[in-house]
Amino acid sequence: MTTAEANGSFRNVDEATYQRRIRAWTLYDWGNSAFATTILAAVLPAYYSNVAGATLPSEATATAYWSVGLSISLFLVAIISPILGTVSDIQRNKKPLLSVFTGVGVVATGLLVLVGTGDWMLASILFVLGRIGFSAAYVFYDAMLPHVAREEDQDMVSSRGYAMGYLGGGLLLAINVIMIQFIPDSLFDYAGIRLSFLSVAIWWAVFTIPLLRTVPEPPAAAEKLQPGQNVVSVSFGRLARTLKDISQYRELFKFLMAFFIYNDGIGTIIGVAVIYGAELGFGTLELVLALLLVQFVGIPFSLIFGRLPSAQYKNRPFYLAFIVFNLVALPVLGLLLSGALPVELSGAAPAPFVTTGEALGEGRYSLEDSGDPRIAFAGEWERAVVSAAESGLEADSLYAVAAAPGASTTLTFIGQKVELTYSSGPDRGIWAVLLDGEPLLDGEEPVRIDAYSPTVRYGAVTDLLAPTAGPHTLSIVNTGEQNPDSAGTVLSLTALEVRPPLRQSNLLLVLALIIVIQGAGLLFAQLFGTRLFSGMADGLTTKRSVLLALVIYSVIAIWGYFINSTVEFWFLAWMVAIVQGGSQALSRSLYAGMSPAAKSGEFFGLFGIMEKFSSILGPLLFAAAVAVFGSSRPAVVSLIILFILGGWLLTRVNVEEGRRVAQAENAAALGR
Repeated sequence: MTTAEANGSFRNVDEATYQRRIRAWTLYDWGNSAFATTILAAVLPAYYSNVAGATLPSEATATAYWSVGLSISLFLVAIISPILGTVSDIQRNKKPLLSVFTGVGVVATGLLVLVGTGDWMLASILFVLGRIGFSAAYVFYDAMLPHVAREEDQDMVSSRGYAMGYLGGGLLLAINVIMIQFIPDSLFDYAGIRLSFLSVAIWWAVFTIPLLRTVPEPPAAAEKLQPGQNVVSVSFGRLARTLKDISQYRELFKFLMAFFIYNDGIGTIIGVAVIYGAELGFGTLELVLALLLVQFVGIPFSLIFGRLPSAQYKNRPFYLAFIVFNLVALPVLGLLLSGALPVELSGAAPAPFVTTGEALGEGRYSLEDSGDPRIAFAGEWERAVVSAAESGLEADSLYAVAAAPGASTTLTFIGQKVELTYSSGPDRGIWAVLLDGEPLLDGEEPVRIDAYSPTVRYGAVTDLLAPTAGPHTLSIVNTGEQNPDSAGTVLSLTALEVRPPLRQSNLLLVLALIIVIQGAGLLFAQLFGTRLFSGMADGLTTKRSVLLALVIYSVIAIWGYFINSTVEFWFLAWMVAIVQGGSQALSRSLYAGMSPAAKSGEFFGLFGIMEKFSSILGPLLFAAAVAVFGSSRPAVVSLIILFILGGWLLTRVNVEEGRRVAQAENAAALGR
């Protein structure tokens, strides 16, 4: 074994080669992050529910099947990760195993192009395989960090990987959105969406090549197989010894416990952000743009956090001052501007619509309210109670069904947006929508509801939007027309809900305010960074930088309880972008520094377990708080418990002792 191998494959190489290997390693994050954005988050979940699961009894059933597939894949990865990691240490095959699981993920993702209407089983199998490939390959990718970067560079390299992931995943997602909008379905059904799945596979595969070609295989441990032994049994034995001798890695496992807790809070904030924003009444466009904001703003801040612990960067006081300025200015100014700006600019909640003698205000009105003259039925109707078990809804629902053309229901309301709940099915027809006696228009086209689906699905929802708020009459009319695949013309309704007033905001103004605040922050950092923050910056270590991120997350959780305007939501999204990538990147590099490099596969397999199972506690805490308080606001602030407890445990970790143990173990494992 050469000196370079024993020291992580980088000590005796020239600087150009060293930097080329780092670029190749970070490009893998650029490539596989497309799976996280397009497949896991943005496109496949909705496609699975609405298209692949169209033949399932309800959207709730489709969501349940999706969740089962996600749980199965996470469980399998959590079980196999430490075993595969240990095998890779003994056999010196991290790159081959990364190649195998990347191949599984790429092929499964590419085959999603074959998933059409009703192919939920195929979609489930391919998704599970893709998720296993994605997660398992990431174990070996993470395990290569201590072999790619010198110890003093690991914070920056890990952060650069996250930044590249944000950029690569966000860029392909933007391309996929364009594909979905402009590739015509005349090629084949849902061509844009299905081709976007194929593009993820190609993107992932192409940007894996530099790592495989440029980064050398890390060294194997000194442990050798004896006659009669096999690699699996030896791997189980070594993993068992590691867990048995847990006291030897006391500091490392203390960190793992801290990471398990605070990473759960981070993951929960990321997971519930859109749902929470929708509950508060923010529009879809605002939510999607806020997600893109986090995706791209996270790039520079990931790099900034990567520089904070490193003494080689002399401008650390500037970066620290800039972050602290944002920590104080964003919530303070967000709260002030939310109250000071006009409602139509800030996106604060307008006054509710109130029921009058002539029109219904905010609220949900089922067919049981049909005796109210403000909800009128014309033509022949039948009513039926559908059980909760059959409908997939929380309680029995009363449906009105009209088969005769011309039958209609009319709601007289005061408001602007109405949510219509209905059932779709093979005998459903096409319905017209009239507003104040005239066809409701979407652009220049009249709004029509095509309620056909291959199977009966209850609880379908669509939103109907009047051009302006005020008193209106809304009529749903059975046209008697059929979908080409349909066998009937049935109209089936269950409820009409007048939604709260739409929030109004000026996103250009919000962005301008953010730019002004960031400009002020840069000026503050330039004028006072060295003067006020040099001492703090000199004392920053990787652990303290993670603790700083947890302080910011705690402020996010508290502020999340109070936000009630678009201005605040965007400012809050900016704060999440500041810490999201940096906190996770520094956690990875901190763990790498306390793990024996020769056993990096085994230890990053354990790290993978913590990452997967850390997605359990936070959602349970969030759900429990919602159940107790009946609102997501207390649930959001309850997450501060995870940041405080995880941060406290992190303060108890002796990083230097953990690194000393890792270096001693690494020397022994490499036979030095």
